[in-house]
Amino acid sequence: MDSTLAKTFADVLDLGAAAHGDRDMFVIGDDRTSWNEMQARAGRVANALAAVGVGSQERVAFIDKNSVEYFEVLYGCAYRNAVTVAVNWRLAPPEMAYIVNDSQATVLVVHEEFADHLAAFRGDLEHVTTVVVIGDAGDDVAYSDWRDAHGPDCEKIRGTDEDVCSQLYSSGTTGHPKGVQSTNANFQALFATVDWHMDDDSRNLAVLPFFHIGGGGWALFGMVNGATTYTTREFDPAAIVQAIQAERITHAIFVPAMLQFFLLVPTDELDFSSMQYIAYGASPITEDVLVKSMAQFGCRYFQVYAMTESTGAGTTLPPEDHGGDADPKLLRSAGKPIRGMEMKIVDPDTGEELPDGEVGEVWMRHGGNMLGYWNLPEETAKALPGDGWLRSGDAAYLEDGYLYIHDRVKDMIVSGGENVYPAEIENALMSHEAVADVAVIGVPDDKWGEVGKALVIRTPESDATGDEILRHARERLAGFKVPHSVEFIDEIPRNPTGKILKRILREPYWEGHDRRVG
Repeated sequence: MDSTLAKTFADVLDLGAAAHGDRDMFVIGDDRTSWNEMQARAGRVANALAAVGVGSQERVAFIDKNSVEYFEVLYGCAYRNAVTVAVNWRLAPPEMAYIVNDSQATVLVVHEEFADHLAAFRGDLEHVTTVVVIGDAGDDVAYSDWRDAHGPDCEKIRGTDEDVCSQLYSSGTTGHPKGVQSTNANFQALFATVDWHMDDDSRNLAVLPFFHIGGGGWALFGMVNGATTYTTREFDPAAIVQAIQAERITHAIFVPAMLQFFLLVPTDELDFSSMQYIAYGASPITEDVLVKSMAQFGCRYFQVYAMTESTGAGTTLPPEDHGGDADPKLLRSAGKPIRGMEMKIVDPDTGEELPDGEVGEVWMRHGGNMLGYWNLPEETAKALPGDGWLRSGDAAYLEDGYLYIHDRVKDMIVSGGENVYPAEIENALMSHEAVADVAVIGVPDDKWGEVGKALVIRTPESDATGDEILRHARERLAGFKVPHSVEFIDEIPRNPTGKILKRILREPYWEGHDRRVG
């Protein structure tokens, strides 16, 4: 299947159905969906969306773990030239409501597993007029009934290159996530310039959450190349390694924490000979885990560094730089820019390009760079300074064409592949009466790459414990954002303008750790 022929998500499905028909397109557990079946279901969803008034470029929100329904809705939206907004199902109800409202979605598709979340935020929904529930719908509309009330033949509204086809939300530094608008042209650039070695015979494992570009985007890349996509509703290391053998998986992408969990599963009796490539990235990894993982699966590995804002395009450390005669130092790099990607290191204060070896902010120029943040012109202007460049917010240096991530300009914590911003956590912790001041930093963790640590100055006379403060955080934040530990300190270093000097706070914990970003 020629990926360059697909100009929209609708093309991905239609070209695939024409080429592969009744062959498996999507597999989850024992449920197998062919290309023809997906095409028919997407047509029914498109008609259901049309019946409730969803038109071109309107948003449809989706809350569920990995499922076949996600792609039914994504492709159904594509037929309407509408935009799927995949909501992080790990969020707390108020956080979910914020995204659904911010996107101005009029239709919300949600799984019954999140019925309590829906009940908690339903009264706060501002634009949603239709709620569709996958599974037991109660008083709402059941997804299967909503979809199957219509036929598979639908009107197809053709999208342009400039039309938005995906709106994933990237965590915000001020407590609110930002809607990243990716266009058809952005995905065309990704499909055309990234070489992840997939074709019609590939069997692609996509177990990262579909609300991540590394989950849904990876699956789409396989689909546009004719591959069969396999997923699991939740991450179960033992079940996944069994599936690799049973389904003869050839390609997969994992975050480093997943690779570490696999090392805990007995696999000596399993046959991984079908595996060809494993991609990894999104969070820190140790060389020890990487080397042991390469021995476990015995296939070629490549690292990826990218952003939602770049539609998953960035750098790649290819298989030939992993082991063998390759310089071991390269395992500490994020690789080289992909084909068609321009990259430079810029002084964030002066805007001047820096020479090799000097640390500055990573700027990228590529056809995958987003259109902008939804309804946030000022934030868009900051991220897209002009002439096609995207500011990454990551500090790094270039050496011999390889990118070495040094730190994070925005102090973001990447824990198990999830982006966590300290400012949001600090705001939540400061609402505790015992917290006089707080700084949240990322510290090394063997399982998750890094985790949050709250450094707290208690109010006078307070004897609050760390457990009490963490309970306070859990009531206000999604579980993955809650710090793993609290440490009480006497002073938080700040610069003359009051900005917390996170680098000074982090340094003792990161001493001896070379790899800060995988």
